[in-house]
Amino acid sequence: MTLETREANETRTPEELPGVVTRLFKGVLYAENDEKVWQSLLALVSQVRDYVAVLGLELIVDESEGYAFLKSREDADGSLPRLIPRRQLTFNVSLLLALLRGRMLEFDTNSSELRLVMTEQQIADMVSVFLPESSNEARVLDQLGTNIKKVVELGFLRKMRGQPGTYEVARILKAYVDAQWLEEFDARLSDYRASLAGAAASGASISGTESTEVEGA
Repeated sequence: MTLETREANETRTPEELPGVVTRLFKGVLYAENDEKVWQSLLALVSQVRDYVAVLGLELIVDESEGYAFLKSREDADGSLPRLIPRRQLTFNVSLLLALLRGRMLEFDTNSSELRLVMTEQQIADMVSVFLPESSNEARVLDQLGTNIKKVVELGFLRKMRGQPGTYEVARILKAYVDAQWLEEFDARLSDYRASLAGAAASGASISGTESTEVEGA
């Protein structure tokens, strides 16, 4: 942050605080989408943290990636109602998120580019490699469009304008699908793969199988 920016921030009034908090309650704040509110947030980070802490919430800000969001505090005693809902995810969606997170890790390690862009075919190839041999691959891949749509709704994939069937993997995925999330998913993975294989053998659908959760996405 430059000296000029810091001096400008110091002159901001607390009147901006309610607007910033209200915007965060609506969902993830991206710097590229709302530069004015983003700059207000950076100037009021400590005030926003104190404000939402009273409500049992924690402010997560990643300046380098350009996003911020609210989540329930880990040390909350349960006396307050949950203001940030948790969403149940099916096995297929959980698997897709885990594979996208792994692909992003590989991308960040081996590429100097900032944006990870994948086509539906690349996503399908990534998923199909992971499926057990006994699964009905055609049936599972038929569900891929629905699963991708869900991940788009969660904000972890973004449709590329003018490029049908092409998506950018949102950087915020790293914040939601963290090491703990992946560990919990991996601990259940063998059971889900067994369920997938059994469902494929019997012709049943597994689309309703609940796996993991994400909060506030």
